[in-house]
Amino acid sequence: MIRFGPAGWEYADWGGIVYPRPEPRGFDRLRFLAGFFDAVEVNASFYRPFGADVARRWCERVADRPRFRFGAKVWRRFTHERDTAYTADEIALAREALDAMQRAGRLGAALLQFPWSFKRSDASEEWLRGLFRAFAGLPLVLEVRHDSWDAADFYAELAEASVGIVNVDQPLFHRSRRPAAAVTSPTAYVRVHGRNWKDWFRKGAGRDARYDYLYAAGELEPWAERIRALEDAPTEPDVYVITNNHFEGKAAANAKMLEAMVERRKVTAPPTLMRRYHDALAPFAEAARAEGAQGTLL
Repeated sequence: MIRFGPAGWEYADWGGIVYPRPEPRGFDRLRFLAGFFDAVEVNASFYRPFGADVARRWCERVADRPRFRFGAKVWRRFTHERDTAYTADEIALAREALDAMQRAGRLGAALLQFPWSFKRSDASEEWLRGLFRAFAGLPLVLEVRHDSWDAADFYAELAEASVGIVNVDQPLFHRSRRPAAAVTSPTAYVRVHGRNWKDWFRKGAGRDARYDYLYAAGELEPWAERIRALEDAPTEPDVYVITNNHFEGKAAANAKMLEAMVERRKVTAPPTLMRRYHDALAPFAEAARAEGAQGTLL
């Protein structure tokens, strides 16, 4: 099974682009997205851990969408704040929401996302092994962005630990990992960040600037082929395709384009999204009727 969806759902700049503006009374953004996508990645869990009660409410909001799954970022304490050893209490805090989603059958992947500066070394590998033990029992996937990790022996170690490697599209700089279709666990994961190389490493560039990029169809076509290859891997993994070029809803548009390309059919998209990105989306999607998609979600 292949699931497509954006990273995150609480973006103010999505108003009138992904979501209606004004939003009707009682409008639920997550539930609305679950009407169009089979996956959404939780971004907020990267910045701070959440309790099990919050995760249970997320799951309740998509209860009538049996195919829907969450990807969820693991707290940055374990990936970006590595100067001091983490504690058992911090592991327990980080696992609360993840374990709750796992018990509910809604956790597709727990994402360990490392920066480009995290390069392969004995110390880095030992740090990873500790995390694999700390988060054992979860469907872990690992995103590393430096090409020092592109090695057969490392992929074999991931397979032994049943940890998936994230296939990433990112602005390419010296020793950045290139696009691939690698599978190391029952969970295959793709993250598409955009190719805004001017702002990717620019000091002072904000989140919106880094991820302000709309892929053209020709740029996505090779990824459609890779995604099909992931699905056809001998391990028959569940495949997740997450678009992280979130600024002004570009992630939602490109996720719909990829879905259509991979499945070779037209898909439905929010009418506001169709209007904003009509030229890019028209060959791949059509606007959902209010009574068929939006009406049941409001």
